[in-house]
Amino acid sequence: MLKFLFFMIFLIPYIFYKNIFWMVQLMMFLLSFLFLIQFNYSNFFLKLSYFLGMDLMSYGLILLSIWICSLMIMASESVNTKNYMKNFFIFNIIFLMIMLFCSFGCMNLFYFYLFFESSLIPTMFLILGWGYQPERLQAGIYLLFYTLLVSMPMLLGIFYIYSNSSSLLYYNFIELNYMNYLFYLSMIMAFLVKMPMFLVHLWLPKAHVEAPVSGSMILAGILLKLGGYGLLRVLSMMLYMSLKLNIIWVGISLIGGFLVSLICLRQVDLKSLIAYSSVAHMGIVLAGLMTLSYWGFSGSYSLMIGHGLCSSGLFCLANISYERTGSRSLLINKGMMNFMPSMCLWWFLLCSSNMAAPPSLNLLGEISLLNSILFWSIVSMLLLSLISFFSAAYTLYLYSYSQHGMMYSGLYSSSNGYLREFTLLMLHWVPLNFLIIKSELFMLWL
Repeated sequence: MLKFLFFMIFLIPYIFYKNIFWMVQLMMFLLSFLFLIQFNYSNFFLKLSYFLGMDLMSYGLILLSIWICSLMIMASESVNTKNYMKNFFIFNIIFLMIMLFCSFGCMNLFYFYLFFESSLIPTMFLILGWGYQPERLQAGIYLLFYTLLVSMPMLLGIFYIYSNSSSLLYYNFIELNYMNYLFYLSMIMAFLVKMPMFLVHLWLPKAHVEAPVSGSMILAGILLKLGGYGLLRVLSMMLYMSLKLNIIWVGISLIGGFLVSLICLRQVDLKSLIAYSSVAHMGIVLAGLMTLSYWGFSGSYSLMIGHGLCSSGLFCLANISYERTGSRSLLINKGMMNFMPSMCLWWFLLCSSNMAAPPSLNLLGEISLLNSILFWSIVSMLLLSLISFFSAAYTLYLYSYSQHGMMYSGLYSSSNGYLREFTLLMLHWVPLNFLIIKSELFMLWL
């Protein structure tokens, strides 16, 4: 694990060179393939070195982090052509990648907290430095304060564990069993805001709409998964409390998922619609996680990976339209089938994955989560069926409104994508739909 960390750290000197944009991206792809061949089927923590190590769960999320970070550079061509502080941009992405690698790869809860919080800094720089509207300042502050406010109690909780058991290593948590309401809330709230759970989700649409494409990709692709990963790690030491109180979070998530799906149906901003659909998906993930069942854990893990690729790809598509028309409004980005015929296929493929059509990884995750939530309580059938129905509804609304209909009269041309854009979308879609062939990695990792 340390060798990968050094690989990333030694990418940093590249930023002092002039034309190094694509070089760094190729290096990141190389890193993702090097990491891919480190794979091992064991359920134990492997590759232990210094404070780092990984099991199957961290492995998938680290690989997703490196993959999305390399695709972020690929999507941000405009930063390179306009020479808009591109070296600092590259530095931000490398730093973010190092922080994510450490937070998924470390074995110690305090280190996880440290890197989990540090990943906010480059994300905020991306939003503040390369965002589009003046409101990006407000969005950045929203993001920072939502996360920092609920993370302080978690820090106290971590110190409390250390004073009691003198160890913060993950594999010692299974013996602990805390029965304290305040401790339970302080440990869990930081991750619920990061997921984000309905009621504390307001920072997400704001941050997404103001972020540049790379910021949106990393937010949707990885930063939301930090919450789910953290919950999977800390729930094991509060099982009795969880059995008592988890009904609250499942209830909020299911009702929230339904309400957010309705909110999606009245969005006119492409990015905002995709951002709210992320909240709906993460609601189901959270509900499945909180059932504490095997199905729920493995389903939430596979939906997190699937959603990371799918949502990131949709943000790329929204950005491709935005670069052509200069607007993210659905009123202007309509009839795009006439304007960019070749992109229509990619819109279709990624939208179908977003509504969990086979053979995407989202389907596997959603079936598993539906099973876990229905076995937990048959009453949730009503809300789950509504969420599934409206999830298809807003995805079809996004696709049909943007692709069909009369083209906006200001667009007097047709404009196909560049090879870079097709490659970018293919690199999102292919892993998303071919990983289902190796679905035992997602379903049998516990």
